[in-house]
Amino acid sequence: MAQQDILPEVRAFLARQQGHFINGKAVEGKGARIEIKNPANGEVIGSVAQATPQEVEEAIATADAAFRGSWAETAPAERERILYRFADLIEEHGEEIAQLETLQSGKLLALSRMIEVGWAAQFLRYYAGWATKISGETIQPSVPAAGKERYTAMTLRQPLGVVFGIIPWNFPVMIPVWKFGAALATGNTALLKSASPTPFSLLRVAELGKEAGLPDGVLNVINGPGRLGDIIIPDKRIAKVSLTGSVNTGNIVALESMKANLKHVTLELGGKNAAGFLPDMKVEEIVDGMIEAGFMHTGQICASAERFLVHRSQIDAVAEAIRARLETMQPGDPLDLEAGIGPVATEAQFQKCLDAFETARAEGDEIVTGGTAFDRPGFYVKPTIIRPKTLQSTSWREEVFGPVGTLVAYDDEEELVREMNDTPYGLTASVWTHDLATALRLVPQVEAGTVWVNMHTIVDPSVPFGGAKGSGIGREYGSAFIENYTELKSVMIRY
Repeated sequence: MAQQDILPEVRAFLARQQGHFINGKAVEGKGARIEIKNPANGEVIGSVAQATPQEVEEAIATADAAFRGSWAETAPAERERILYRFADLIEEHGEEIAQLETLQSGKLLALSRMIEVGWAAQFLRYYAGWATKISGETIQPSVPAAGKERYTAMTLRQPLGVVFGIIPWNFPVMIPVWKFGAALATGNTALLKSASPTPFSLLRVAELGKEAGLPDGVLNVINGPGRLGDIIIPDKRIAKVSLTGSVNTGNIVALESMKANLKHVTLELGGKNAAGFLPDMKVEEIVDGMIEAGFMHTGQICASAERFLVHRSQIDAVAEAIRARLETMQPGDPLDLEAGIGPVATEAQFQKCLDAFETARAEGDEIVTGGTAFDRPGFYVKPTIIRPKTLQSTSWREEVFGPVGTLVAYDDEEELVREMNDTPYGLTASVWTHDLATALRLVPQVEAGTVWVNMHTIVDPSVPFGGAKGSGIGREYGSAFIENYTELKSVMIRY
C-alpha cells in the first residue's frame, strides 16, 4: 500500500463549519446543513450549509456591485496578474485541494492531483493570458455619402455582467475554473453553485482567489440544491448562465434562461459518446483505447465513451481481452496510490449503475464482465462491459455515467459512421486507426462537438470544447469562449 496521510490543513478545513464564499469571505451559512460523505467508506467528513434566499441575494448583489465597480476599474493587465497568481496558489496548495477532492468524491488521489490541481492551474493560466487580448475590429462601411460626410465603424467586445455557473460533482475544481476563468478574464464577475455532494474543494479554491488579489464580490460560491436556480436564473442582474450537467437539467436551464429575457447560456451536457475502432488496430491497441476512452475516473466524465464499435472480425477477441483486462482492476482506498479503481461519487450514482445492470439483464443483453458491485464498503462498481441484444437496448441508448461500456460489431465504414451518429447527443467521439487518410475522411462525418483520433477524453485549454445536437450550446475555452462571455457591440460614426 502507498496510503497518503491526510494533511493537518485538510483536517482543519473539514472541522470548520463550511457554508459559502460571499463578498470575499468564507461564511458558515444560516441554512440547513448537508452531511458530506466519503464515497469510499460512507463516513461523514463534514457538512455544508444550504444557501438561504437572503444569502443568495447577498451573493448576487455583491457580484453585481463588483462588476460595475472594483472589477470594472481593474485594468486588463492587473486582471491577468491576479489570475496568474491565482493559478500559482492552486499549485502551491495542490496537495490540500487534491486530498479534499478525493475525500469528498472518491476520485483517485493521482487523478485529483493531475486534473483538479495540475489541469485546473493550466487552464486558469490560459484564461489569464486572454485578459489583455480582448479586442474588436475597425470597419470601413460602404454607406454612400450624401455630401462631404464620411463614415467609419468599429466593434467592441464588452463583458456581460454576472455569470452564474452551475457546477457538476465529477470535477468540482477544474470545471468551475473553466467558468470563472472565462468570466473573469473577459471582465465579468462570477457566482458559482457547487454540486451538493462535492462542495469543499471549490470553497478552498475560492479562498485562494481572495489571497491572489481578487476584489471582494468578484468570485462568489454558494451551496445548496438545484432549486436555487429558480431564484437566481430569473434575476435581472444575472447576465449569463453556464451549466455543465445532465441533458435534462440543460433543457430546464435553457428554457428558464430564454424566459428570463433571452439570457445568454453555455450548456455543456452529457451524451452517449462513441469510440469507433478500425480493423487495422490490433486487439491489444483496441483494449488500451477502450480503457482510456471509457474508464478514467470510473467513467464519470461527460466526454467518456460508453459505446464501443469494433469490426465484426475482431469482436469476440476484443470482448475476451477487455474482460481479462478489467478483471485485473482492483478497488482500493482512493488515498492509496496503488488502488486500481475508486468508487463512484454518490449513492445515487451507485444505484443508477446497479439499476442499469438489471435493465440490461431484463432486456436480454450479455454481461461480458462486471454487472455488479464489489463486495466491500463504499460505492464501488465493478468495471463492466455489455454486449446489447439489439441496438435499441437501453444499455446502448442511455447514458449510465459510470465504469460501464457497451460493445457492438460493425461490418463496414458506412455502418460504423451511421451507428456512431445514431443518437440524439453529440458531445464527443473518437476514431482509432493507423491510417491517417481514413481518419481524416471519417472525422467530418461524425456528428460530435469534439472528435479525437487515436485518443479520447484528453482536453486542452487552447482547443474549444462543447456539444453538438442535444449535448449542448456554446463552447468552453479556446478563443471561442470569448464569443460566449462577451457582447459584440457595433459602433458607426459619421463625421
